[in-house]
Amino acid sequence: MLIHGGVMALWIVLFARAFFLHGVVAWSTGIAYVIYDTLLLVFVAWNSLSLMRPSPVAASGAQPTLGVAVAAHNEAAVLSITLNALLGQTRVPTQIVIADDGSTDGTAALLAERYGLVDPGEGNLSEPSPSFPALRWLRMPHGGKARALNAAIVLMTTDTVMTVDADTLLEPDACAAMSRAFAGSPNLVVAAGLLSPVCSRTASGRFFQWFQTYEYMRNFISRYAWMRAHSLLLVSGAFACFRRDALLTVGGFDPDCLVEDYELIHRLRRYALDRGLDWDVRVIGGARARTDAPSTLPSFLRQRRRWFAGFLQTQYWYRSMIGNRRYGLIGTLMLPVKAFDTVQPLYGLTAFFLLLAFLLGGHVAIVLPVLIIILGKIAVDLAFQAWSVHLYRRWSGDSTTSSFGMALLASILEPFSFQLMRHGGAALGWLYFLLRRSEWGTQHREGLNSVEEGR
Repeated sequence: MLIHGGVMALWIVLFARAFFLHGVVAWSTGIAYVIYDTLLLVFVAWNSLSLMRPSPVAASGAQPTLGVAVAAHNEAAVLSITLNALLGQTRVPTQIVIADDGSTDGTAALLAERYGLVDPGEGNLSEPSPSFPALRWLRMPHGGKARALNAAIVLMTTDTVMTVDADTLLEPDACAAMSRAFAGSPNLVVAAGLLSPVCSRTASGRFFQWFQTYEYMRNFISRYAWMRAHSLLLVSGAFACFRRDALLTVGGFDPDCLVEDYELIHRLRRYALDRGLDWDVRVIGGARARTDAPSTLPSFLRQRRRWFAGFLQTQYWYRSMIGNRRYGLIGTLMLPVKAFDTVQPLYGLTAFFLLLAFLLGGHVAIVLPVLIIILGKIAVDLAFQAWSVHLYRRWSGDSTTSSFGMALLASILEPFSFQLMRHGGAALGWLYFLLRRSEWGTQHREGLNSVEEGR
């Protein structure tokens, strides 16, 4: 926790300087924020250069059997969309298990009427669907996503298990791309797919989809960079694939964690490094999906509050790995960077409100040089945004969900709008973590229904 304490202490010192110093150094909090964020962008840009080269053809190997566990709690409105996408894959999974986490909506009726599944009783796995032999239903008492997935994974028999949220729509070749990745790499234990956000068609939904689209692109390019540094710790449980035996070995998902997918990768990494196992975690550019994303400010803040609180929770649980050479670059680079990230939103919010105070107070000697710094940072962000979109298109083969013009406009407006919302959600996450709350909050699913209507 030494790094966390040091970064927090530095934030307090830099914030205090605003009341005692004059000129641009009064905005030291903002300068520190800009320097740190720019260094991260340089790191990602450098480590993603290999995406400019043609991807090597994976060596052929025995195709592992693939199963899919679909976590669902009161998702009847979108579940059929997700299942139809799975059943329409170019390589249909050997098993598809709906891990029904105590749904009380129309899920049971949907599964019975549309797919012919017979209620197996609580805690049991149904017989296969008469129309779709791969499809089965596991009905569990409501205990959270992690418990439902764990129960499904134990009952499944495939070599690999893909977790898919009931609000996630896979592209037709997603399962085949995942299978090829595992067939070509015996050491691969976790693979993440690429996700694109889908929001409702309201004005608010279009606003959030615009910013989140480019945020997701940058994030996946960043994950690729950390993958190249053999330090990737983040996959999205909404669409990820695991070697089943490795998953069972470490005990599956932790029901006590707010972000069970993020925590699991830490546990897998620690287990492998403690035992000298060459386990790999990768992002697969050819495996793509669309997922329902928040369409309103309240739902966005709830999501980011939970994400950030879970991030803090995981950092605390695995604090012994931070700075520990035993864990290689994960211990000496990735986790220390994540320790800085715990406080980065506080730096960003402080910098913004200090600038606002300087503007309202008429401190021209401070404001003018600060604006020059901000313009320089926006120029850097513009370059990185364009770079990210270009690399993402090459990597994923998807040029339909992005526009260079809209990406650059988003980059200019983001520091004064969407970025503040992200930081606000993170600040709420701090409160959520410190109060030790674990409720997810209610999310309203609208985006995937709009996708289905547009077909």
